[in-house]
Amino acid sequence: MPANGHAHSVQQRLEAAHEPLQFAYWVPNVSGGLVVSSIEQRTDWSYDYNRELAVLAENNGFDYALTQVRYIASYGAAYQQESTAFSLALLLATQRLKVIAAVHPGLWQPGVLAKLIATADQLSGGRAAVNVVSGWFKDEFTKLGEPWLEHDERYRRAEEFIGYLREIWTGEHAEFSGDFYRLHDFDLKPKPVQTPGRPHPEIFQGGNSTAARAMAGRVSDWYFSNGKDFDGITEQVVDVAAEAALHRRTVKFGLNGFLIARDTESQARDVLREIVAKADREAVEGFGSAVTQAGRAAGDGKGMWQDSEFADLVQYNDGFRTGLIGTPEQIAERIVAYKARGVNLFLLGFLHYLEDVAHFGEKILPLVRELEADQAASGRLESELARHGVLS
Repeated sequence: MPANGHAHSVQQRLEAAHEPLQFAYWVPNVSGGLVVSSIEQRTDWSYDYNRELAVLAENNGFDYALTQVRYIASYGAAYQQESTAFSLALLLATQRLKVIAAVHPGLWQPGVLAKLIATADQLSGGRAAVNVVSGWFKDEFTKLGEPWLEHDERYRRAEEFIGYLREIWTGEHAEFSGDFYRLHDFDLKPKPVQTPGRPHPEIFQGGNSTAARAMAGRVSDWYFSNGKDFDGITEQVVDVAAEAALHRRTVKFGLNGFLIARDTESQARDVLREIVAKADREAVEGFGSAVTQAGRAAGDGKGMWQDSEFADLVQYNDGFRTGLIGTPEQIAERIVAYKARGVNLFLLGFLHYLEDVAHFGEKILPLVRELEADQAASGRLESELARHGVLS
């Protein structure tokens, strides 16, 4: 890449890093809560509960909500509300919250989804988004009579899916020709809301493999990571940012974390131990078997959950590994330390949603903002980003 192109990419990453951290929460639109354990979880998958939660969240500093996608019972979730319908309902119940609907290529025709999301975006004043999930659960496809592709083919299809969405959302006579999807002289009206810096609804994507990272660098707006320690997320940020720079793009980074805040660290650690001790072993091991199969399918062995242990899998997407467990002060310090490694957003899960979301807004978020201000004023943010290779 030309030197001026590299400098432009670095400047964009630096500008993104200086923005205040953003926060999202996992929408509990499936039953069972966010940990597969018999420990008490004060949460509910009903719409009434989730409507109250969404309003509470946007009033306590949350910018996004991610609505999960499940089609059949798995991992302790016996009941599942459909993600796009549920997302629209939450958008209409709130004023500022952006809602991300998780969707599967292969189970959606992208033009139909594009129309649905454009309508949701219009109705909500530009707050709809999608999380494109390539798919890890084989039964969701085969039991619906749809083909199950191998790992890298799923990501190739997902990349085409995203390219199609971008084209139909922004083109006047949209054209797309791929191996999986085609589009001919199509003019979608009305288009999604278009504002400066937002030509279409934001596109999120997860994944851990080399194929996933490269795809994110080429086409996605956001890259979601499973729970990771500092070294793990830094590796992913550097890889994805390097691929994005080759295409004169900037990708933002979201990190999953399960948050347990208590008055003392020992109290928080006791809660974590209780969660794992009361885990539904059969459900966790069944999930582990399914995702290990999916991870092994990655040619480089870097598929999702490939190095996850039993305790990690008790929580969706390895959320314990991010280490947001302790006092409000400890959690805030760790959150801001992740910012110095390129994280722009945290996707959070909780045991007791209403109480924990309110506690986050009252006790943790103000500390995060104070630490961010100190970090920026001292010049530490830029120097630490450089030291960790995020700006190289």
